[in-house]
Amino acid sequence: METAHHNWWYNQLFTNWKKFEVIYVTALILLQIVVYALAPDTFIGMISGVTGVLCLIYGMKGRKISFIFGFVQCVAMTYIAWISHAYGSFAMDIVYVISQPIGWFMWGKDEAVHSFQPKTKRWLFLGAFVAWGIGWYVLSMLNGQLPYFDSINFVVSFIAQVLYVLKYQENWPLWIVVNIANVIYWGTLAVQTLTGATDIGSLGANLSQVALQAALLFNSIYATKVWSSGEADNEGGAGK
Repeated sequence: METAHHNWWYNQLFTNWKKFEVIYVTALILLQIVVYALAPDTFIGMISGVTGVLCLIYGMKGRKISFIFGFVQCVAMTYIAWISHAYGSFAMDIVYVISQPIGWFMWGKDEAVHSFQPKTKRWLFLGAFVAWGIGWYVLSMLNGQLPYFDSINFVVSFIAQVLYVLKYQENWPLWIVVNIANVIYWGTLAVQTLTGATDIGSLGANLSQVALQAALLFNSIYATKVWSSGEADNEGGAGK
């Protein structure tokens, strides 16, 4: 029993890695450490960044262990979003925390990657766009920072996370949209903090999120290829 348990952890963490994947995951983690070294005002920001990278990297490979890293990342990110007054992100991070054990259970039941029919995809993306507009209006009423970007965190992220937990390929194009918006969002907050335009949040936390979202954007683009080619199916099975 102990050997089987050890094998599960080994398979989840170390098997079936391509040289390119090893290089880029190492580069993305080093990026988080460099950002922390440049602005070491929040260790939690670095923890959020590193575990966020690991969560999405293992998620790209279809492995359940991604939800363990995801839980740590989401707890750290909830704190960062709160001190930054990013209320859409804060609300979604609470959802992310709850979704991690659900995702762990769901991925243990079905390792196959699913996909919608073209017509369903069009309705899905249209619905996400409408939901973004509604979220923008609500968050602007709450005086949140940059509500047009924060709404993407609030509603588009929710749809993407549900699809991710259910293992639908269409989660990755939505994450690409979310990651692009977040690079701009956290980059803007970092500039505002650096120039003294706002005293909300911290420069280190904001910069760590810029680095994280840039890393996740790259991973989302690569994951789109991996999941659409069916490579994630076998890799997810390696963790059973």
